[in-house]
Amino acid sequence: MNFSDTLHKNPVFDVIAQQADALGLQAYVIGGFVRDLVLGRPSKDIDVVCIGSGIALAEAVGKALRTNVSVFPNFGTAMLKATAPANRHGDGDWEVEFVGARKESYRSESRKPIVEDGTLEDDQNRRDFTINAMGIRLNRNSPQPGAEYGELLDPFGGLKDIKRKIIRTPLNPDITFSDDPLRMMRAIRFASQLNFDIEPDTFDAIVRMNERITIVSRERVTDELNKIILSPTPSYGFKLLYHAGLLDRIFPELIALKGVETIEGKGHKDNFYHTLQVLDNIANRANPTKYASEAENELWLRWAALLHDIAKPATKRFDQKVGWTFHGHEDLGARWVPGIFRTMKLPLNEHMRFVQRLVRLHLRPIALTKEQITDSALRRLLVDAGEDLEGLMALCRADITSKNYERVQKHLRNFDRVERKLHDLEERDKLRSFQPVITGELIMETFGLPPSREVGEIKSIMREAILDGVVTNSLEAAYPFLLDEGRKRGLIPKTVKNDE
Repeated sequence: MNFSDTLHKNPVFDVIAQQADALGLQAYVIGGFVRDLVLGRPSKDIDVVCIGSGIALAEAVGKALRTNVSVFPNFGTAMLKATAPANRHGDGDWEVEFVGARKESYRSESRKPIVEDGTLEDDQNRRDFTINAMGIRLNRNSPQPGAEYGELLDPFGGLKDIKRKIIRTPLNPDITFSDDPLRMMRAIRFASQLNFDIEPDTFDAIVRMNERITIVSRERVTDELNKIILSPTPSYGFKLLYHAGLLDRIFPELIALKGVETIEGKGHKDNFYHTLQVLDNIANRANPTKYASEAENELWLRWAALLHDIAKPATKRFDQKVGWTFHGHEDLGARWVPGIFRTMKLPLNEHMRFVQRLVRLHLRPIALTKEQITDSALRRLLVDAGEDLEGLMALCRADITSKNYERVQKHLRNFDRVERKLHDLEERDKLRSFQPVITGELIMETFGLPPSREVGEIKSIMREAILDGVVTNSLEAAYPFLLDEGRKRGLIPKTVKNDE
């Protein structure tokens, strides 16, 4: 197979070919770019391997393109950005990384290889999977007889594995995964992203070698986990992680959700598979842009789906009258979120707080669909959810996982009704960034009080009165109510606002 016509669509390959020939270096584009080219997937990351100095080739290409080259001498690599044409691979900048062909050897206690110069065959041997070991020749004046520009070099049958939708290691999978245990996560990530199967011998090796994932840094493991979470059907990746024995090592809290207990003929649903269904529902919701907000993006909404029931095992109780209960799992789960994020090396910032808020509030909209909706309850939800309301509603819709189609549709119609009322109330009361006009400072100034519990109690009463619709959130309406509350407590105003 020859890709010369495809390569011509991106001028950077012509420049690489010219400079490689001028330097007398054999050069190849290899790895993920070739895989995605065969699959017709967008890709802007180009890995170029040459027999010799990758840095020298990068500098020559950079000079020809008049672009800066970043050199990493300790790793023997260099990188540049090149403007890409508008085509099926997208437009913008391509990142092109250059490296000399290498062969690698590993010590058992580390995934950092000992690197030596090598041949193209050595470089392809060190690749993780057959679909990532394919290369395309970039030389026009190759010293090898019969070699052609754009020729596919596929020593391990990667093209055949793509057609079969198979993830397979080029060499013995036990050696591949022992050398670099992160490749076990990568195998499952590619399977989940591409909807491929993992070849049986390769998967069996993951099961045998899963303990070695413990030598990999948590950051690298979480990076692969995030890519699985963002895959089209993330449950597939999580089921593979579970059956491979990896999930228990990297995310035991999720494993604890698995299983069904039955007492007196009453059982509960398997919360592990329910969670994965909710995650899939989020991934495949009909209109994802509808729920975009400043505090939310897709990854963190999916993390909220993954963690929304995480504390159910710890709160599970059996009641002879009602069966299984999980009272308070939303509050306990929210308290667990920072610890899970810390362990996973995820950011302890607004993204964590977004996930925490959705875990804490995920039952609130569901409760509103089952009862007579009051403006007071809606106001509280608007205030508590704030800018995260759309993400919360997306999670709640995804949380409906009944196999009864009519029941699901009934719940969704109820959610439509709640959302309409929330929208109308928000338009009227502007509660997203709610701050009561009666502040603690104003209470202390009015009655001459020091900071105290009484100030907090009065402030809470004022907040509840506004949310209950007793008074509007304006100084004109709320200040007389404050004075009246003070009189009930025997407080004498020291100052009175002129606009009372």
